[in-house]
Amino acid sequence: MLLRLLKSSLSTLLLLLLSCLIAPAALALTPIQLYDISYKDCPPELAEGSVTSGGTAFPANCFIVTGKAKNPTAKTVYDADVFGRVYDANGEPALQNRNRLGSIAQIPPGVSEFELRISVAANQPTPLKLEQFKASGFSGRVQPAI
Repeated sequence: MLLRLLKSSLSTLLLLLLSCLIAPAALALTPIQLYDISYKDCPPELAEGSVTSGGTAFPANCFIVTGKAKNPTAKTVYDADVFGRVYDANGEPALQNRNRLGSIAQIPPGVSEFELRISVAANQPTPLKLEQFKASGFSGRVQPAI
């Protein structure tokens, strides 16, 4: 009985060790610091558009959010989701129920510049206030499951 238990325990330990050796590397989320955040009007070719809510279209203003992204790791970060809060001149949320504003395809190690497009309802007064911007991405390309 004791020999069977010992064999079973050793087999389990061996399987555990082997699975660690052949398992793919984990793609952990890497936090990215975003700073020097500002915005500008979109160029005319990007500026046309509307915001839809419940199937109804409303006129919208287009803006390009720019800033710097600091990747503290030695690896490129891919598919970084950008989160932040955008308020209008009256302090009201300009993008209701939306904190994810877009993504950055890749961020090399160190500091790099980024930009992303946002659309804000035309009835929201400017200047906009951009707060609490941050991003997080993966240390490797994310492949869709097949």
